[in-house]
Amino acid sequence: MQPTPKPFFATLHALLDAEGEITLGELLEAAGEQTYGLLVLLLSLPNLIPGLNVGLAPVGGIGLMALGMQLAWGKAQPWVPRRIKAQPIHKGRIKDALAKLETQLSRFRWQGSQRRHVSPRWMGAIIAWTGFLLALPVPLPFGNQLPAAILCLLGAALLEERLAWAWIGVAASFGNTLYFAFSFDLIVRASMAAFHVLVK
Repeated sequence: MQPTPKPFFATLHALLDAEGEITLGELLEAAGEQTYGLLVLLLSLPNLIPGLNVGLAPVGGIGLMALGMQLAWGKAQPWVPRRIKAQPIHKGRIKDALAKLETQLSRFRWQGSQRRHVSPRWMGAIIAWTGFLLALPVPLPFGNQLPAAILCLLGAALLEERLAWAWIGVAASFGNTLYFAFSFDLIVRASMAAFHVLVK
C-alpha cells in the first residue's frame, strides 16, 4: 500500500521559501503527479484580478482547455513548451496569492474529512469546459471571475485530492453554465464583435 502523499500546498510553500530563483519548470518538477492541479491554479489565479482578467481570460481559458483535454485523455504529464518552463517565478507574488486562496479553502476543510482519489478523466473534462467558459467574452457581472474561481477550486481539489471540493466545483461549473446560457444572446453579440475586431 502506497503512503498518502504530503499535501502539495505544504510542499509548495517549502519550495518557495528556499533561497535562490526558481523557474516554472522546477516548480512543475517538484509537483510531480500533481502538475495538472498546479498549472490549473497558476493559469486561473490571475483571472481573479479585476482589470487584469479582461486581457488574460481568453489566453488563460484556451490554455486551460488544452490542459483539461490532456488530463481527460489520460496523459500522465501535460506538455509545456520549454520556453515557458524556463521562465523565472516571482515567488513573493505566488506566495501571496496562495495564502489568500488557502484562507478561502480553509472554510471547506471539514473536520474528519479524508483525502480521496479524484478521477482525472472527468476532472479534465470539467476543467476543459470551464476553461471554455472563461475564454468567452461575456459582458456579464463576474463573467471572468466566476469561472476562474471555479477553476481554482478544481485545481486545489487535484492538488490535495479533495473529492468534496471537486464535487462543489462541478456543481458550480454547472451553475456557471446556466448563468451564461440565460444570457446567450449577449454572449453571441459580444463574440461576433470581438471577431470583427480581430479580422480588421
